[in-house]
Formats: sequence, C-alpha cells, structure tokens
Amino acid sequence: MVAFPHVGAGPYGTSSRSPYSSTTETPKLDAAEIEDIFQSMKNSQEQVAVAPSSSSRFRWFSRQVQGSLSIDPPISTDNSLTDALSIAEPTAPVHPSPPPPPPPPRSRLRRIAGFTTIAILAFTAGLTYQTSKTISHLMAAPPATADGLPVYTPVDDVAFEINEKTRTRPEAERLRANPDFKEARPHLNIPEPMRERMLTAGALSGPNKIVVPPYVFSERGGKSMVSLMYLGSDVCGHQGIVHGGLLATLLDEGFARCCFPAMPNKVGVTASLNIDYRAPALANNYFALRAETVRQEGRKAWVEGRIETLPEDGSEPIVLVEAKALFIEPKQAAVSDICSLFLDPFCCLQFLPLVAV
Repeated sequence: MVAFPHVGAGPYGTSSRSPYSSTTETPKLDAAEIEDIFQSMKNSQEQVAVAPSSSSRFRWFSRQVQGSLSIDPPISTDNSLTDALSIAEPTAPVHPSPPPPPPPPRSRLRRIAGFTTIAILAFTAGLTYQTSKTISHLMAAPPATADGLPVYTPVDDVAFEINEKTRTRPEAERLRANPDFKEARPHLNIPEPMRERMLTAGALSGPNKIVVPPYVFSERGGKSMVSLMYLGSDVCGHQGIVHGGLLATLLDEGFARCCFPAMPNKVGVTASLNIDYRAPALANNYFALRAETVRQEGRKAWVEGRIETLPEDGSEPIVLVEAKALFIEPKQAAVSDICSLFLDPFCCLQFLPLVAV
C-alpha cells in the first residue's frame, strides 16, 4: 500500500489543513515519484486477488489521485500506467466471428436426374432421326398407273389372266363408274420389304392362293366397301373348299378397312366377330366381300357384311358367309400418327394393310 504523510505533520508544519487542499499550495511531484507510486500499485495488485468491491475502490482511488491532487500523469512510452489500470477491470474475451458457411453441395439425386434427362433426350433424338430415315425408305410410294393405282406385275400368265378378269368384271365396272367409291389395291401400297411379313398380303398371296391383290372399292366416309378377289386351290381346308379360317380372316380385314375412315382417328381393333357359314366356298373361283358400317358412336363402330360369289354373267350371287363385328378405337390412338410411327413403328405398321387405301 502507498503511505502518504499524515495531515498536519511532517515537513509542511502542524496546520490542521491538508497540504493537498485547494487553499494550500499543491505539491509538485516529479515523473520519477509518480512512476514509483503506480509501480507500487501494480505490484500490490499482483500480490492480492482483487474482489469486485476492491476493484471498485481501486478505480475510485485512481480517480482521486488524478483529480484531487491535480496530477498530470507523465507520458510514458512503455504504457505502464495503462497496463496498471487495465489489470483492475477484466474485460470480456473477444471471440472472432465465425467464417461464412460453405454453399450446400448439390443433391446427388438432382445430378443423377439431370444426367438421365440429357441421356434420354439424346437417345430419343437419335432414335427419331434414324427411324424417320428408315420409315421414309420403307414407305416410299410404289409406281402408279395412269389412274393412280399401284403397278402390278403378274408373276405368270395365269396371274395375268386372273387379274384382267377381276378388273373387267361387271361389278368392278359398275363400282368404278360410281363417283362415291374410290378404287384401290391396298396390298400393293405396302412396301415390298414389309409385304412378305403380312398374312393376306404376304404369306397367303401368290400362285394358287390369293393369286392377285384384290381390287377394293371404298365408299367415302367409311360407309361401305367391296373387295373383289380370286382364291386358288392352296388355301383349302377340305379338298376343293376354301378354309373357313381364311374366310374369317378376309372378313375381319375387310370390315376393318370399311369402318376405319369413320373412326375419329382412323384406326381400331376388333372387339367381336360373329360368323355364320351359309354355303361352302369352292376354290379356284372369284369372290366378292361386301361390308357396311351400320353404326358408329364415339370410338365404336358396328359393321355387317358377307362373302358371296362373283358371277361373270351378272346372275344372282350366292351368299357363302355372313358376319357382324364390333371395332373399338384404342384410347392411345389420339396421339398423332407421326409420333406413334416414330415411337413404335413396328407396332403401328401392322395397320398398314388396313389403312393403305
């Protein structure tokens, strides 16, 4: 502790006034003495643990030394006074501000989804381009005659004769003169690489089978249809009698070709087919398949028809088979034909024998 001279004693005399009062002369201390006083306070502070109340008294005492005694603290280059005062009052520790958080990493699922999307788009673009080139090659229109029909080249003299007789039948001439009917040969409209994989246009066509491609006359709007054909001896069940399964196949295909133009998207599938066989169909003869769309509602179409003989002299034909059928358009048929062709060309091409009119 610092010991100051007792009031009224010492070298300043016995006066009852304090030597440090304002009415007496203020003692002057040199810089060395002041440095000694604060060094003593600093040493005392280091030896005794200062409680909160002692710290308050120490700050009050420091202010008295500087104010009441009017002491001008010396300017010290080693900051000893500042160090002594700073020891009395501890300060709160200063924590550095935390660094900004790093950006969150991209989700692995999002990256996988992004790469997958790019791969699918690239694959779809390549598949669409290549498929369009292939389909364009396959769907190249065959050569046509002056009346717009595809050119048919008979394989032999028998096929040439049958083709001419079918073309000049009285029923063919009558339908050809009717402006409401359009003549076509659907089997010839199928590209050659695909025709051999079809049933009636490929496997069942040729000498002694369906000898020449049928002549088809379709009424506009899908109202009715007539197909003229010749069936040989190699499509029989019993000897000399055309197989009933072939007649059912011809009815199913002909009914579909008849009603498809009446469907919203010009395509459909067979929902039911009821057949009544009336008489045996003798092989090596000309036949006429007649179909009529009797009703159409939304995606459904009802068709009735028959297969009968095709007399050359215009006599009354004999009804061989009668049938009724219901066709339903698939819900997926609303997709445009081009998109469907690109997405699943081999599935869509199965309808070509029916719509190639």
